[in-house]
Order: sequence, then C-alpha cells, then structure tokens
Amino acid sequence: MERVPVLKIGDILLVSIQIDMEDQVALQLQEDLADKIVSTGCHGVIIDISALDIVDSFVGRTLATIASVSKVLDADTVVVGMRPAVAITLVELGLSLPGIRTALNVELGMKLLAQERERYELDLEDEDEESAVPTP
Repeated sequence: MERVPVLKIGDILLVSIQIDMEDQVALQLQEDLADKIVSTGCHGVIIDISALDIVDSFVGRTLATIASVSKVLDADTVVVGMRPAVAITLVELGLSLPGIRTALNVELGMKLLAQERERYELDLEDEDEESAVPTP
C-alpha cells in the first residue's frame, strides 16, 4: 500500500497528496499524521490537495476527521490547493468540512497558520497576566 509522505518544515507538517486517495490510504494518512504531530510537537498541518482531481465523500470526511484529531493534539489544519471542481463537488455533497481552514496555496497556508499561532500565544499571555496575583 502506498503512503502519503508527511514532511516537517519548522513547526508545520506538510502533507502533499500526489496519489489517488483510496480509502485505505486516507485512513493510513490519518494515523500517520496523528503519530507525527505527537512525535514532533508541531502546531500546524498543511494538506496540499492540488494534485487531486476528485475528493469523494469518504476522503472529505477523512480530511475533516484529520483536522479534528489534529486540533485535539494542539495543531491547526489548513487545506491548500483545492481546485474549483473539487470545491463544487464538496458543496454538492453537503460536506462543509468543519474545523478545516483553506488557503489557495502552501505559502498562504503557512501565513494563516503563523497568524493563528501568534493569536494563540497572545491569548496565553493575556491569561497569564489575568491569573497573576498582584503583590501588595
């Protein structure tokens, strides 16, 4: 069975799907990516689907599940490179892909993840300041 490579670039995992996403490949990707998030501690995942001509309902649901699992493991997910025909098909199938942000390309996806991480870190700083007990 073919596997989809998962590459680490800084604090981001990049998945570039270049093969047909058969059901078993999609499930294996889900497992591999969860393992890689835990082992690397990365906080962002970019899934490049620009090579896919078709995304069926199973693959669409798997992408949504990947995003949900990633979020639980403290990583945001961005799907990039979606072709117009794929977007139309997903809408026609009624798949809203909850929890998945999209960007036109990898570069914009990386910027989006960087902005999200910056917001998250600022929120943490605000919480730390609010929870600090002032000394008399």
